[in-house]
Amino acid sequence: MRLITSRAWRRDAAAVSSFRRQLAYSSLLLPIVLILLSLLLGLYNIQPQTIVKALLSLIFPQAAEGISATELTLILRIRLPRVLAAALIGAALAGTGAAFQGIFKNPLVDSNLLGVTSGAGFGAALALLLGGTALMVQGFAFGFGLLAVMLAYMGSRLYSSAPLIVLTLMGILIGSFFTSLTALTKYVADPLNTLPAITFWLLGGLTGVTWNSVPLLAAITLSGSLFLWAVRWRLNILSLGDAEATALGMNPTRLKLLIILCATLMTAAAVAVGGVIGWIGLVIPHAARLLVGTDHKQLMPMSLALGASFLLVIDNISRTLLPAEVPLGILTGLVGVPILIALLRRSQTVW
Repeated sequence: MRLITSRAWRRDAAAVSSFRRQLAYSSLLLPIVLILLSLLLGLYNIQPQTIVKALLSLIFPQAAEGISATELTLILRIRLPRVLAAALIGAALAGTGAAFQGIFKNPLVDSNLLGVTSGAGFGAALALLLGGTALMVQGFAFGFGLLAVMLAYMGSRLYSSAPLIVLTLMGILIGSFFTSLTALTKYVADPLNTLPAITFWLLGGLTGVTWNSVPLLAAITLSGSLFLWAVRWRLNILSLGDAEATALGMNPTRLKLLIILCATLMTAAAVAVGGVIGWIGLVIPHAARLLVGTDHKQLMPMSLALGASFLLVIDNISRTLLPAEVPLGILTGLVGVPILIALLRRSQTVW
């Protein structure tokens, strides 16, 4: 009887694992569907066949015949870069959040753990204070985001014991330092022109996204996502502890540094383009974990797909359903907090 029960349990467990694996990889199609749907949404109504022809014209120019110049410009130069940026930023923040929660073994951390968002926010505020262009704002945000994590890592090297705890503490301290610098920048800024620009940028949004913003964001996000996907099974080992990882022949310190570097680049690129958009790196990995479990083999692709899909939906709500476009950082908080509370209520399990 026990043998039969054991075999049935293994069979059921294998079926559940197979279902979760199929769910994780089939979810990769969800962002593609939402991208196509997002191109249809807006104040200017466009037919689905027009969307298809406009997209095909990127490869076959003759496919654009019969499409007005206004529709072609609206689809390819306004909506498409914004939609792609939303998907890439959502995937970047959710993927790095899942990676950080895995290596730090803490369900409360996200992509801003090491101060990258605070550093990027100060960089953008400084560029706006200096009257820089959009490209300068993105460059300053990206550079100072990397600088913040570098300072946190250098500070953690001063102590040899409990490196992850010290790195976390240094990240919090460096993030608070750059937050204070941002407040100082806002204090000295012109209250009529510069201060509103800084405040609006820090709230997050994709209003000013153009094709110039997409290539670097796409290169960093896609390569970083491929790296996180490639080491997804190693994240399972890292979550067991350094002793177990070393016993299995891994170098946990080097791998953690590589993951942190990858996550930092992805987060800095996302913040440089979209501003400060919170809660995605915290909420989405929990939602993915509820759907497919804690195995990073399924958790990582699910987090990337759900992150891209979530920000696409939020951006569509912002630019279509509301009378005025609301910054994404506000909407992600208003939507993300209830979702996280519901997920914690629903799971009823130990993380």
